[in-house]
Amino acid sequence: MSYDRDNIFAKILRGDIPANTAYEDDAVLAFHDITPAAPVHVLVIPKGEYVSFDDFMQQAGAEKVAAFFTTVQQVAARLGVDRTGYRLITNHGADASQSVPHFHVHILGGRALGELLARGS
Repeated sequence: MSYDRDNIFAKILRGDIPANTAYEDDAVLAFHDITPAAPVHVLVIPKGEYVSFDDFMQQAGAEKVAAFFTTVQQVAARLGVDRTGYRLITNHGADASQSVPHFHVHILGGRALGELLARGS
């Protein structure tokens, strides 16, 4: 799958769509989700054209990958959820319901989140 430069996260990175920024540096943007699933729900995205987790892991290189996930942890700490607990979610592909074709990590916290997945079929 090739990168779609018109996806919503690409538009946010370009400044075409506003976002409620939680953190930003030269390599990463973190912003609050517009439809939060928890009291704290922030998306963390690399500033590069990566379609998915697999694409990011294969193309970014070890240094960028390590820096990105270090930043994810630092954002969680800035949000204060490191003290009580948080969940990281990243979806890869259709079966995982990846809705935006730009690699991103959700940080969710601020309350007890319950089971990871609903039980059943």
